[in-house]
Amino acid sequence: MNTTTAGRREWIGLAVLASVAMLLSIDGSVLYLALPRLSADLGASGPQQLWIVDVYSFMLAGFLVTMGTLGDRIGRRRLLVIGATAFGAASVLAAYSGSAEMLIAARALLGIAGATLMPSSLALIRNMFRTPSQAGTAIGLWYACFMLGMTIGPLVGGLLLEHFWWGSAFLLSVPFMAVVLVTARTLLPEHREPAAGRLDLPGVALSLATILPVIYGLKEVARSGWHPVSLAAIVAGLTFGALFLTRQRRLTRAASSPVVPLLDLSLFANRAFSTTLGIMLLGGIVMAGTTLMTTQYLQTVEAMSPLETGLWLVPQNLAMIAALTLAPAIARRTGTAYVMAAGLALGAVGLFLHTQVPSTGGTGLVVAGLVLASGGIALPMGVGNGIIMMAAPPEKAGSAASVTETSGEFGVAVGVAMLGSIGTAVYRGELPEHLQVEAARESITAALTAAKDLPGLLDLARAAFTTGLNTVAAICAVTFLGLATAALVILRRHNAT
Repeated sequence: MNTTTAGRREWIGLAVLASVAMLLSIDGSVLYLALPRLSADLGASGPQQLWIVDVYSFMLAGFLVTMGTLGDRIGRRRLLVIGATAFGAASVLAAYSGSAEMLIAARALLGIAGATLMPSSLALIRNMFRTPSQAGTAIGLWYACFMLGMTIGPLVGGLLLEHFWWGSAFLLSVPFMAVVLVTARTLLPEHREPAAGRLDLPGVALSLATILPVIYGLKEVARSGWHPVSLAAIVAGLTFGALFLTRQRRLTRAASSPVVPLLDLSLFANRAFSTTLGIMLLGGIVMAGTTLMTTQYLQTVEAMSPLETGLWLVPQNLAMIAALTLAPAIARRTGTAYVMAAGLALGAVGLFLHTQVPSTGGTGLVVAGLVLASGGIALPMGVGNGIIMMAAPPEKAGSAASVTETSGEFGVAVGVAMLGSIGTAVYRGELPEHLQVEAARESITAALTAAKDLPGLLDLARAAFTTGLNTVAAICAVTFLGLATAALVILRRHNAT
């Protein structure tokens, strides 16, 4: 057998890594179902509930770059085992938390541990599957399992919470982490950078000072609009980001330095890497904003319950799973650039459908548009992650994985904040200057509360929100068409075979 071709051991190892990805996505969706019950039991205040939800994503985003590079130094398998142990222990701590503060601390530890699992898994896949075709298929399946977790998460969570206490939602991860600990040495190869050098601790501090304030500021913008605190956080984060990049560039040029850069900036010199990363970042921004607007539409304009809304979102997740799985095989026949461009064009068609959604009875158009947009963006995701990982040398796989995962976190935060703000601005602009209840101008949720006895105001608010959705969809459709053109022009020579 060709030594570069993966065998049965590698594919079984992929199943272990994919189960971890599925668990991480299930874990996030289950929390939202458990939040009301655990908040009541722990007496969590409104701000504490927000921190219970948000602190995980803060820590995850903040430590991805550090953990990706750390895995390159100490070994990807070793970091995965350490992360799995920490994640399992933090899950038990979360399950048996006796106070809201204890649960917030446990969720923070879960975020840090989660930051070790994601880049380690992708980096190991890069080392296990050396041929581009097998690597593309393996990474596509890994992401498909992640999406599968998002799809079945509400069902699994509902069953757990129906029969057990809220802590069972956190204990779900323990057997998955145990499987990693038992099988890692047998199924997963160890790999580390030969000349790792010392970890750039000042770079770690600067990366945290960059990412955490920016993510916090963007979440605050999405939650309550632009305010001095959110703006100051974003500006502070960007300032530290400039210092971080300056330091990384200086360390890169100092070849004799024993300290190796935390982020390998040379990866961005690869045109396939940087172009694909940019397409996926902008695609993530579009889909985060689109999902926000359509979810709000179904719950406010169409007056659906959270459960009904979740069921209507299942088709889009299934479309993504199918596209992620099929994309690598299609790319081998037609070429990477054409698959990416076709997927983005298909996504633009779905977003165009959202520009036609009416203020009543638009569920069919919303769901059809989401299926096309989600399936469309999954095609470039299915091959794009493979391009990014294969563009990096094996010893830099952890760094490459951390970059793509961090960009994904930023994409969600920016999409919700930026496109959500645009939708809100259009909503307010569409309302008459003088309203019977001025509070209705804040958001459609406020309008629904204030307009129970004012059906005329309710109709105005629904129409205004729908116009905001149509506007955001138009911006997103044009963005997807631009990305499709970029994929054709820049990546046309890239060979996915």
